[in-house]
Parts: sequence; structure tokens; C-alpha cells
Amino acid sequence: MELKSEKARFSEMVLLIFLAALLIMPTWAEDAGPVPPEVLQYSMDWPLPNKDYDNSRASFDVNINSENAKSLKMVWSVPINASSLFGGASSNPLIMGNTVYLQDLQSNVYSLNLMDGRLNWQQIYNLTTIGPNGPAVGWGKVFFAKGVYKISALDRETGNMIWERNISDKSTVGIDIQPAVYNHTVYVSTVPGTSAEDFYSGGSIGVIYALDQQSGRIKWNFSTVDTPDLWGNREVNSGGGCWYTPSVDLKTGIMFWGVGNPAPWPGTPRFPNGSSRPGPNLYTNSILALDSSDGRLVWYNQVNPHDILDLDFQIPPILARAEIGGTAQEIVIGAGKLGKIYAFNRSTGCTLWTTIVGTHLNDQLAKLPQGVTKVYPGYFGGVETPMAYAEGVVFVPYLDLYTNYTDSSIVEAQSFDQAKGGLVAIDVETGKILWEKTFDSINVGGATVINDLVFTATFDGTIYAFLREDGREAWRFEAPAGINAWPAVAGDSIVWPCGTGGRPSLIALSFPKAMPIGP
Repeated sequence: MELKSEKARFSEMVLLIFLAALLIMPTWAEDAGPVPPEVLQYSMDWPLPNKDYDNSRASFDVNINSENAKSLKMVWSVPINASSLFGGASSNPLIMGNTVYLQDLQSNVYSLNLMDGRLNWQQIYNLTTIGPNGPAVGWGKVFFAKGVYKISALDRETGNMIWERNISDKSTVGIDIQPAVYNHTVYVSTVPGTSAEDFYSGGSIGVIYALDQQSGRIKWNFSTVDTPDLWGNREVNSGGGCWYTPSVDLKTGIMFWGVGNPAPWPGTPRFPNGSSRPGPNLYTNSILALDSSDGRLVWYNQVNPHDILDLDFQIPPILARAEIGGTAQEIVIGAGKLGKIYAFNRSTGCTLWTTIVGTHLNDQLAKLPQGVTKVYPGYFGGVETPMAYAEGVVFVPYLDLYTNYTDSSIVEAQSFDQAKGGLVAIDVETGKILWEKTFDSINVGGATVINDLVFTATFDGTIYAFLREDGREAWRFEAPAGINAWPAVAGDSIVWPCGTGGRPSLIALSFPKAMPIGP
């Protein structure tokens, strides 16, 4: 009798342990791996700034394609009331299920309903930034740059503040990046400036930070300038920092960052042609491979040493696989304002190919001569906004915009409304340009692949869809305002910020409800 009772008690204890395990299983599931549970749950939507950790900007999980794209209509529009140097919005929304997350260029954060644009919640700060900023979502939180000095975390469901952390210790160093979320960490970077008036002030250094997602505690940081003395002259020199979200190799935990330029550029009357900063000025204009767990530098490749023209290598790196030179390789693709696309071996960082896009003039000069020199691409030229990748092809938006320089000053920069742009498709095995489209307006709308189409948008407010295969135009749409932002795609909807001139709005393009959406 006593033995039977003992067995019964043992069985009851096992049952209780099992029930307790079931109750806490969701917490285990959330903490089980480095990818936030929301990113896993909504992987078929647009849960990361560039869709996925490869930064592919490619979606094959919606029904939009070349057969039905001409039926896309604007199904809702929400005003963007922010105003800054670059308009109302210049970042990527996120889509998770029925929710859209957006940050405008006055740091305000919004949660909206995907179906009709209805507001779920908002946090209004009206702290102007230059961008490209934007939200990141993970572990029940929305992370973003609040103004130019703080990283903040809000409750994803309510918008209530959870924590905020000041990560800049210098008034002329600030944040303009859309964060990355991975391994229970929020990754951001500062850049050497907080407004148009103080960019590249002497002594300003861009630094990459890793913050604990739960508390905002700084886990590690990595300076994108290799010497604390700023290459010998802290009073004059500055540089580095990252403008865009890195890619992450989920097999190794290695992150890939594109880094901005050194300064002063082109120089000063006392130090023409960047002579205050002799040498290559590492790690500016480089791609960096960092260990996401501790910030250890794995490798770097500097593509534009001692830059005197503000030609950054800032675009989000893309991870892909390709057979190059007869060898199957894992690669990382980078680009920037220098107007060149590079493919690197992902393990070693060695350059595999380089492709030039857009107009180039005098951009290879080691020194600017006396007098005025016209340079293409200028400091707003080259590749300014994110690329996309799908099935062996990378799609690159670019600007043709010049700057006139002396060896110590900017004389004139071509205005946006006078410049032009384009979109090219490049074979990642060879670096060969497969097709090219040109526009009478600058292309600062990024590139986004949706099934057999690639979308982009120009500053005049025109959205285009081209066939990925040969570049033939499949559809175009005149937005209510100019565009210098790039979209999120999910649930048969394209959500696109249109933030300059006209009627600045966040718009949703989709199919009228009564229309069939199949091919």
C-alpha cells in the first residue's frame, strides 16, 4: 500500500513538472536562439529593415507579379507631418502581421494597421534627424534612435517607454541609423555629426555599439577610426561611422558593416587635399566583418583609401552565394557613393570583382589641382540607397550628380532637381551589367525585388516596376509626393514613405478588394 502511494506521488510530481514546462515553454522558445521571435514569426512579411539578415530586399511571399502589377492602386494614405533637411521620411517601414511600424525624420514612431492605415499608437518627440533612421522590432520591443543621442525601446503592443540609453558622449556625434536586432542585442552606430551645420567637426568619430536588448546596457563598442588621435590631428580630422543596417551571417554570427568617409574633405586652406590626415585613414570607406558577440574585427577591406571627395562605402552589405572564377563562394556585396559595386569573399574579405555604375569624372584623382574641378559622382552621387538581390543578380539604384571642388572647398553641388539617376542589374558571378534603366530624376528610392519584378522610385515621386529578367517596364505610379525612401512588402501590399514636396504621405499600394490577385 505504501509502495503504491509512493508511485502515485511520483506520478503526480512528474505531471506537475510537465504542466509547469508547458506554461513556461513560450519563454523558452523566445530565448532559444539569437533571432528575435517576431522575426521568426513574421519572416514571410518584412520584419527587418531589408527583409532578412542577408539584406536581400527580396520577397517571394506575396502575390504581386508582372501579371497583375498594372492593377496596383493606392488603397490608403496617411499624412507624414515631419519636416527636416531631407523631407518627412527617409527610412524603411517594417511589416509584422497586420502591423506597420514607421519612424519619420523628427524621430516620431508610429504603429499602424496594414489593412487601412489606422493608427494603433504613436510616440511624438519632434526631434529632427537627418536619417536614414527607422525602427527595429524584437523581443516585444520597438527600438529606434530618439533624436541624435539616444537609443530607446518601446513596448511593441502599447508604445510605452521601456528604456532609453544615451550613447553619444560628444555633441557633434550622433545617430542616424535604423538599428539591427540579433542575439539579444541591438546594434547601432554613431556618425560624426548631428545636423547639417556640424557634420565632420574636428574630433568626431563614428562608433558601432552593441546594446543589451533588455536593459540598453552597452555590451561592446568598435571605433571605425583605427587611431584615437584621428590620424594625427584631432582638432581638424573626423570620420567613420555607419549609416545603414549591417547584414548578419546566421551560420557564423559575423556582421558586415559599410563605413563612411574621413574628413575634412576635400581639405582646408591650411590642409588642402586632406593633408591633415596622411595615410589611408582606416577604417573609413571600408567593409568590416565583426563578430556580433564581442565586436572583434575579423577582417576589413578598404576600397577607397584617403578619400578627399566624401565618397562613402555606406550601403547595406548583401550576403549571397555565387560561382566566381569556377569556385562556389559565399560572398558579400557592397557599394556606396563612390559609384562602384564590389563582391568580396565572405571568409577572407578579398575582392572578387568590381563594377562601375553611373557617370564618373575626375573621381580617381589622388589630389585636386588648383582651380575648380568638376567631379562625378559628387558628394550626393553614386549609390545612396539600398540595393536588392535575387537569384544571382544584384539590382543597384544610382545617382548622376556632380560637385565642383577646389583642393580645399566645395564650390558648387548640382541640385537634386537638375540631376539624373538609374537602375542597373549586375550578374554576381561576373560583375557584368545585364541591363540598365535611366531616369530624368535621381534614384533615391532603393531597389526592392517582388517575385519577377524589381521596384524602385525617383525623387520626383515616380514608382517603377521592371521585369527582373530584362528590365522592361511593367508598371509605374505617380505618388502624392517625392520619394527618398524605400518600401516594405507583405500581404499583397507595398508600403512606401513618400516624404518630399507635394503631399508627404505613407502610402499602401495593393489590389482593390473585389479584384482577384492570382496571376
